[in-house]
Amino acid sequence: MQRAIVRLLTCGSVDDGKSTLIGRLLVETDSIPYDTIESTKKIRRSGSTIASGEIDFSLLTDGLEAEREQGITIDVAYRSMSLLDGKRLIISDAPGHEQYTRNMAVAASRADIGLVLVDATKGVRTQTLRHLTICSLMGVNRVIVAINKLDALGYKKSIFDDIQAELEKALSRMQLPDVIFIPLSALAGDNVVGKSKNMDWYKGPTLLDSIQSWRPQAADEGQARMRIQLVSRAENFRGLSGTIHLGSFKMGDEVRVFPSNQVTKISKIIANQQEVSAAHDLEAVTLVFESEVDATRGDLIASSKEELHPSDRFNADIVWLHEDALIHSRSYLLLAGSSQTPATITRIKHKLDVNTGSETAATDLSMNEIGSVEIATDTPLTLLAYSQSREFGNFILVDRLTFNTVGAGMIRHSLRRGENLTYQKYEVNKVARAAQKNQQAKVIWLTGLSGSGKSTIANAVEKRLYAQGMHAYVLDGDNLRMGLNADLGFTPEDRAENVRRVSEVAKVLVDAGLVVLVAIISPFESDRRRAKSLFEDEEFMEVFVDTPVEICAQRDPKGLYKKAAKGGIPNFTGVGQDYQRPAAADLILNGQDELDENVNKILKVIL
Repeated sequence: MQRAIVRLLTCGSVDDGKSTLIGRLLVETDSIPYDTIESTKKIRRSGSTIASGEIDFSLLTDGLEAEREQGITIDVAYRSMSLLDGKRLIISDAPGHEQYTRNMAVAASRADIGLVLVDATKGVRTQTLRHLTICSLMGVNRVIVAINKLDALGYKKSIFDDIQAELEKALSRMQLPDVIFIPLSALAGDNVVGKSKNMDWYKGPTLLDSIQSWRPQAADEGQARMRIQLVSRAENFRGLSGTIHLGSFKMGDEVRVFPSNQVTKISKIIANQQEVSAAHDLEAVTLVFESEVDATRGDLIASSKEELHPSDRFNADIVWLHEDALIHSRSYLLLAGSSQTPATITRIKHKLDVNTGSETAATDLSMNEIGSVEIATDTPLTLLAYSQSREFGNFILVDRLTFNTVGAGMIRHSLRRGENLTYQKYEVNKVARAAQKNQQAKVIWLTGLSGSGKSTIANAVEKRLYAQGMHAYVLDGDNLRMGLNADLGFTPEDRAENVRRVSEVAKVLVDAGLVVLVAIISPFESDRRRAKSLFEDEEFMEVFVDTPVEICAQRDPKGLYKKAAKGGIPNFTGVGQDYQRPAAADLILNGQDELDENVNKILKVIL
């Protein structure tokens, strides 16, 4: 099946002329309605120098009113045009401002060709290098570097040569195998569609020629992959539906389903509501197997000849997209295609300097920064290296509290330790251990400010349970920081790791059949949610000990508030660092109530 769509991304720094260039390309290929062109002769941006009655090409790609009022491109604008060979070109105009790098990164993840503009009057800028780096990370097949506005500099070849030499030095550290440099003027139309008479020293292709000459890479013999988007069920029928993203499937082909690793054969292929003998790349199909296998939405179907290995540990590159920094040990939702699973950033290896290409040590990533990380997923995923497959090597990270997209990632490779580990089941399980103790294993997670009364309440609850012959254990935040967590400080990333370790210990103790009382500040909602996600329903109860900070400071049992007030503890919760109140605690205790009253409220849940 011949590919019908080619995707072009245009990017670069602010005011490099992206919108004008796209507008020129659309007009000169008759891809814009006449009335739309006429309207651009009447509307003018603030500060525009274009004479009345002439076309303002940049207006043809701006979709937001705010963009026209401010004279900038904010969102990614999409336009399409037909190429000479009948294919459709989808053009995405990415914003140039640094704070909208996230928009550009998302568009780059789907682009076949990257068109990076450089304003010849300003030279190479940081955003130019950032966009080239993202094109490299996102696996853009061809990059066209358009050195624009040469008309303002007398079309001098020396200026074009200097900029090309500077960029080639930077490109040598990037994985961009197909790069074309074109001198042009978007405003005057030089080398956009037709050859420029003003730059007879340039013998290369025009912009349109460079776009139309691009060809996609063909799949290797024997490769075939499809991610399941829907499991279709009816009487005596079970089909697995999705879009083929590589290769072809034929009747009788032997396939393997991942991550279950089960092998079967295709007995029926349905496309366009009819049975077919074969289906090819980009076709939406339903596959029916000879034998029923364990398969669900998000799983991967591939040719049995392919060597694919599910894993729950990955090394990946991340473009961070959110105002709140990425920190290790915090849990996010990882979305890859139609699959979704909790994932934790276990390590930030380094971040990338887009200007020099150097890698520097990092403990977090700020918005628009690019870094290399290690990720642990709760369930095994069949993800490939992004260099092998953009479709099966990309993912996004979503905040578990707000459901905002916070990061875009590209898999470098799976970590071998993730492939070599197998969960070992034992015959004596959690249910049996709890039954032996005649109790239900669970976690009572007490959260609140320092001095709110968490440890006091936990101690009293444990004493009451012990007196009744129950098996309980208290995990106290301070006590654990003297041993297991002695290496951790009080920064947001260290607090996230502290909560992660405590929750994993609590999980082991619940598996042993115990009632676990956790007394820990755990100031961040996302960290507490991650802790809760480790447990089954009814096993985890979040208890918020609600004590005003003024009362906690008066109590000050450890003298920490006095130290914090003098600047001795910069990250002290409630003074130097915020405490995020639980959004939906299972139980709220007033920290100023009598101790026995609060203890009885917890015991009602346990007993």
